[in-house]
Amino acid sequence: MFLTCMETVTKELVSWMRGHESSVFSISVHASGRYAITTSSDTAQLWDLDTFQRKRKLNILQSVGIQKVFFLPLSNTILSCFKDNSIFAWECDTLSCKYQLPAPPESSSVLYKVFAVTRDGRILAAGGKSNHLHLWCLEAKQLFRIIQMPTKVRAIRHLEFLPDSFDAGSNQVLGVLSQDGIMRFVNIQTCKLLFEIGSLDEGISSSVISPHERYIASIMENGSLNIYSVQALTQEINKPPPPLVKVIEDLPKSKLNSGGLKMKVTSGRVQRPAKSRENKIQARILKQDLTGNFENKENEVSDGLNKKRLQILLKGYGEYPTKYRMFIWRSLLQLPENHTAFSSLVDKGVHVAFLNLQKKYPIKSRKLLRVLQRTLSALAHWSAIFSDTPYLPLLAFPFVKLFQNNQLICFEVVATLIINWCQHWFEYFPNPPINILSMIENVLAFHDKELLQHFIDHDITSQLYAWPLLETVFSEVLTREEWLKLFDNVFSNHPSFLLMTVVAYNTCSRAPLLSCSLRDDFEYFFHHRNNLDISVVIREVYHLMDTTPTDIHPNGKLDAFVALTKGQYPVFNQYPKFIVDYQTRERERIRNDELDFLRERQMVEDMQAEVDQQRVEDEAWYQKQELLRKAEETRREMLLQEEEKMVQQRQRLASVKRELRAKEMQLQDATRRRFLKLQQDQREMELRRLNDEIERKNLIRNQEAVAKEMREDADTYRRKVDLEEHMFHKLIEAGQTQNQKTQKWEEAKEKDFHLKSEKKASALSDASRKWFLEKELDDALEHAEHPYNTVPRCQSGQAASGYVPRTSQLKDSSEVDSSTHISLNQRRVQWDTMEQDLMERVRNLRQRLTAQARNRCRTPHLLAT
Repeated sequence: MFLTCMETVTKELVSWMRGHESSVFSISVHASGRYAITTSSDTAQLWDLDTFQRKRKLNILQSVGIQKVFFLPLSNTILSCFKDNSIFAWECDTLSCKYQLPAPPESSSVLYKVFAVTRDGRILAAGGKSNHLHLWCLEAKQLFRIIQMPTKVRAIRHLEFLPDSFDAGSNQVLGVLSQDGIMRFVNIQTCKLLFEIGSLDEGISSSVISPHERYIASIMENGSLNIYSVQALTQEINKPPPPLVKVIEDLPKSKLNSGGLKMKVTSGRVQRPAKSRENKIQARILKQDLTGNFENKENEVSDGLNKKRLQILLKGYGEYPTKYRMFIWRSLLQLPENHTAFSSLVDKGVHVAFLNLQKKYPIKSRKLLRVLQRTLSALAHWSAIFSDTPYLPLLAFPFVKLFQNNQLICFEVVATLIINWCQHWFEYFPNPPINILSMIENVLAFHDKELLQHFIDHDITSQLYAWPLLETVFSEVLTREEWLKLFDNVFSNHPSFLLMTVVAYNTCSRAPLLSCSLRDDFEYFFHHRNNLDISVVIREVYHLMDTTPTDIHPNGKLDAFVALTKGQYPVFNQYPKFIVDYQTRERERIRNDELDFLRERQMVEDMQAEVDQQRVEDEAWYQKQELLRKAEETRREMLLQEEEKMVQQRQRLASVKRELRAKEMQLQDATRRRFLKLQQDQREMELRRLNDEIERKNLIRNQEAVAKEMREDADTYRRKVDLEEHMFHKLIEAGQTQNQKTQKWEEAKEKDFHLKSEKKASALSDASRKWFLEKELDDALEHAEHPYNTVPRCQSGQAASGYVPRTSQLKDSSEVDSSTHISLNQRRVQWDTMEQDLMERVRNLRQRLTAQARNRCRTPHLLAT
C-alpha cells in the first residue's frame, strides 16, 4: 500500500509514500503542517512532510490492533488508541511515552471505536458499540463523566465536537452519529439534547464540519449529500453570553424623589450609596477600567498566552522551545487564519510577474518553488506593489521554507511581517527605503562613530551595510537555527527591534569590517555567513533598545504591532501609488511591447523556420533525386550485367540442351533396343511356356492312360479273385457233409489257393511298378537330353525296353508258394503304400527335371545355339 500526495490547485503529483502493508483508514496532520500520521490496522507511521520520508513506525502485536492514532490540537502530543481500550500519549519529537490513561470502570465497559477531541486539546470523547460516552480530561488524565445516550442508540459510529465562537476552544457541543443514521448534538456539561440531523428514512452515513465552522456536510445512506447550516441549527444555543454590565433603568418621575440615595451596581461588586455627581465618577472609573483593559489586552495574545511571560521566558533561555516555536509565533503574530480570503487570492492563479520565477531563482525542490510562487502571487494579488518588488522573493523565502506545508500560515506570517516590521519601506519605491536606512545610520553614528567613519571613508553607504540584511531578513548571513533564534526575539518585540538588529550586527562585526578596505570585501561580508555568535548580537540589540536616545530611536517613528484583521485582509497602500501605477502602466506597456516584439519575433522565427524547413526540404529533395539518379544508374548497370549473365546462361543452357538431346536420343535408342530384346525374350519365353504346357498335357495324358490300364487290370484281377472265392465257397458249402478229413483237405487246399492268389497279385503288382518306374526314368532322361522333343517314347510305335506283357505276368504269377501265410488284405495294403510312394518320387523327379529344363532355356548361350 502507498499514499499519494497531490497538489490541490494544479492537481500534480507531489510524492509517493510507501510503507503500509494494509489499507490506511486514518490520516492526522500536525498543526504546523510538518508532520503527518497514517494509521492502518497493524501499524502507525509518522511522516516528515518536508521530505516525505518516514520518520518513525509504530509496530504492535496483531492480537491488539490499532483503533486510531492522531495529533492533539495545538500541541506536540500524539494520542494512540488500541482495540484493548488502552490509550497512550506520546511526545512528537522524541516519541517517548508521556502518560497512559487508566482503564475505564467495569460497570461501564465500552470497546472504543471512535474518538473526538476539543479544539483546546483538553477533553477526549470516546465511544463504541454501546450507548455510553466516556469523557476524559487529558490534563487530569482521568475519566470525569459518562454520558448515557437515549435507548434508541445501540452503537456510536462517529463523534465530532461542534466549534463555538465564544468558548475559546473548549467545545461544549458534541455531535454523536449512531447506528440509526441520526446525528444528535448534546451539551457535554448539561447533558441535554440540543438538536439532531438525519432521520430513520433518510439516515446519515458520515458527516464532517467545515473548517470555517459554518456548515455540516453529511453523506446520506441513499448516496445524496446534504449541507446543513450551523448558524441555523445553533441559533438558540450559540447566542453570545449576557453582558457583564447590567443597566438599571431609572424609576418613573413620580417615584424619582421617593428615595434619597441611589445604589451603583456593577458586575460582581456591591457599591455604597453615591451622591448626585455619581455619573461623572462612574464615567471616570469606566475610563480607568478601559485603560487597564487596554494594557492587559496589549499584553495578551491569542489562545491565552501572555506576551510578557513569553518575553521573560525568551530572555531567560534566549529562544523558544523548538516543538512549541510555530505555535508561539502564530500566537504572537495573532494570525487570523482567513481561509476564505486566502483561497480567493490563491484562486486568481499565478501572477504574471512570477510566471518565470524559476529562471531568476532556480530552486532545486519543485515543491518549494511552487509554494514560493503561490505565496508571492497571493501577495501580488493582495497589493499591486508586491508584483514590482524585486526583493520580495528574498524576503519571503525563509518563511516559505519554514511553512511550506501550511501555505495559509506562510502567507499571513509574511503579510504580518510586511505590515509591521517593514513599515515605511515602500515610501521611496522603487528605491531602497532611505528613511529606514537613515534611522539605522543615525543609531550607528551614536553608538559606533568609528565604524561609520570607516564606512564613509571607503564610500560604503547604508545601502550596502544595512539594506542587504533587511531585504533578506538576515537569511543569507545566518544559519537556520540562528535565524529562528533571532526571529523568536524579533516577533516578541517592537518592530524597531529588526532595525536595531542591523546596527548590532555591524557593531558586533566591527573588527573584521574595520579590516576591510575593498568594496567587494564589504559586499561579500554582508551576503555570506560570518563567524559571529547570534546570542551576542541579540544581547547587543537589547542593549541598543535600552540605551538609544529617544530622538533617534526608531521606536518613536514606527507604529506598534498591528495584527491582520479577521475575515478579510487589510488594504495595503503604504507606497507612492502614482509611481507604482506609473511603473505598472509602463511595465504593462513594456510587457505589451515585449509581447508584440515576441509575437513579431515569433512570426519572423516561424517564417525563418519555414524558409529553413523549405530549404532543408529542397536540399533533401535534391539529395533524394541525386540518390535516385545514382540508384537508377546502378540499377541499369546491374541490369546490363544481368543481361550479359543471362546471355551466357542461355548459351550454356543451349549447349546443355544439345547434350541432353543427344543423350536422350542415345537413351531412346538403347531403350528401344532393350524393348525389342525384351519383346523377343518375352516371345521366346511364351514359346517355351507353350512347349512346356504341351509336354505337361501329353505327360498327363500318358499318365492317365497308364493309370486307366492299371485300374482295368486290377479290376479284372479282383473280379477273377472274387469269382474264385465264390466258387470256393460253393465248393465248401457242397462238401460240408463230407468227413473231417475231406474238410481238412479242403481247408488246406483253400489256404494254398489263397496263398497262390496273393503271390500272383504281388508279382503282378511288382512287375507293373517296375515297368512304370523304368518308363518314367527313360522319359525323364530323354526329356533332359532333348528338351524340345515333346513326343513321348510310348508313341513311337515301339515297346519300351523291359516291358512284360500282363498276360505273361499273370501266368507266371500263378505259381505261388502255398506255404506262405500272408493274407491277401495285408498284401493289398502294402501294394497301395508302395504305389503312393512311387507316385510321389515320380512327381518330385518330374519337377526337378522341369526346373532344370527351364534353367537351360533361360541361358543366353543355349538361346544363341
